[in-house]
Amino acid sequence: MTSSRTNPDPRVGSPAWELLLPAASAPARARGRALQAALREAVRSGRLVSGTRLPSSRDLAADLGVSRGLVTEAYEQLTAEGYLRSGRGAGTWVGDAVRAARPRARDLAPRSTGARADFVAGTPDMSLFPRAAWAAAQRGVLSELPHHELGYPDPRGLPRLRTALAELLARRRGVVADPERIVVVSGVSQATTVLGFVLHARGLREVGVEDPGSPGHDALYAAAGVATVPLPMDDEGLAVGPLRESGVRSVVTTPAHQFPTGIAYSARRRGELLDWARSVDGFVLEDDYDGDFRYDRAPVGALQGLDPERVAYAGSVSKSLAPGLRLGWLLVPEALAEDVVERKRTMDLGHPTLDQALFARFVERGDYDRQLRRCQRAYRERRDTLVAALEEHFPGAEVTGIAAGLHVIAALPERYGPQERFLARVGAAGVAVRPLTHYAHARTGDDERPGVRLVLGYAHLSPSRIRDGVRLMARAAAPGAG
Repeated sequence: MTSSRTNPDPRVGSPAWELLLPAASAPARARGRALQAALREAVRSGRLVSGTRLPSSRDLAADLGVSRGLVTEAYEQLTAEGYLRSGRGAGTWVGDAVRAARPRARDLAPRSTGARADFVAGTPDMSLFPRAAWAAAQRGVLSELPHHELGYPDPRGLPRLRTALAELLARRRGVVADPERIVVVSGVSQATTVLGFVLHARGLREVGVEDPGSPGHDALYAAAGVATVPLPMDDEGLAVGPLRESGVRSVVTTPAHQFPTGIAYSARRRGELLDWARSVDGFVLEDDYDGDFRYDRAPVGALQGLDPERVAYAGSVSKSLAPGLRLGWLLVPEALAEDVVERKRTMDLGHPTLDQALFARFVERGDYDRQLRRCQRAYRERRDTLVAALEEHFPGAEVTGIAAGLHVIAALPERYGPQERFLARVGAAGVAVRPLTHYAHARTGDDERPGVRLVLGYAHLSPSRIRDGVRLMARAAAPGAG
């Protein structure tokens, strides 16, 4: 709204002044600050461009229905800050000091591929998050949490949560869980990074990783100055011969349900792995990423239970509740405990206390056990649906690995290969899928293996979407199609 008594820059129409109307309607005590903020934002955003002449303080005050002194003060303040410029008798103008447009907050969070059918592994079903039970736990915590617990926490975590976790993990995963050696962390990623720093401080510059295995370990250990050494798998687990020959003194494993091959380490291989750790005075770092989800029998207990002084055990709620909670735990051998706790302290001074108290209450009241049972039922149904759909649409396909977790390995017959052509066809049809070779750290003989071997995630898909996705993939990949 441009006053008829002024001659503003003709490039600026009335919408520029309309930006100031909400400020003029602010409460009297806040009106001056609101007017200054609105003018400042108009310049930053480019709505008032450099060289724009502003109305006189008298005219703008009349247009906005505020006192002239309010406008004069705003002009003087923004002139002092460099947003405006003025000269005696020459009026007030937008200065040329501001160059950047209003900054925009980008969202760099991982997102769905947007494919018509997305079988990429690793994502749980966030719609299963127990909102009502979580909200009830949150209300309870806010009403009962002592004021002093809102201060800086024990870097290991609240004693209440560590006690609850010790009972939970001993009961469900068979670990030896001393609450004094549990550290609450922001998921397995932080547990991995903390351990990397501790190992580096002890002079270790390399850590063994399963091959194929989780690609995330490389960057996490590299951030701590520790290199990863790919070590091959066999049908029983991590191959012990190459492990001994590698010279490493620590290794990362997923023994309950190896990612991505889907096997469970044999009892013999578990024993051999621990014998190796003792012989080199080393450590096994156990990532129990989905150990609660076994569908054909009770889950195999954690490796840590066999030798808690050689195994550091990490887990989280990322697959059972939601990865966005950034909540996990690390059980550490006594030899590493002091260094791990000190590193956690210097990283972040401890995990948020409200989140810890909330999850402790959630566990204590049985809500977490109920959530795990709910997820198990849903994920078992989806796995069965995927296996049946593969049998129907890809005759001769073989699903390998144990009935557990959030993904399967599907080996398709040779007629669907070569693998590169298969991936190109289904990708063009809007199906997102990754081959087993995607998770390989180094090229192996499996790269040239005939046929197609896929890692298919299913937890985030409804049964109907699973069936539709497999049907779409089969249509695109049928021999002779395209």
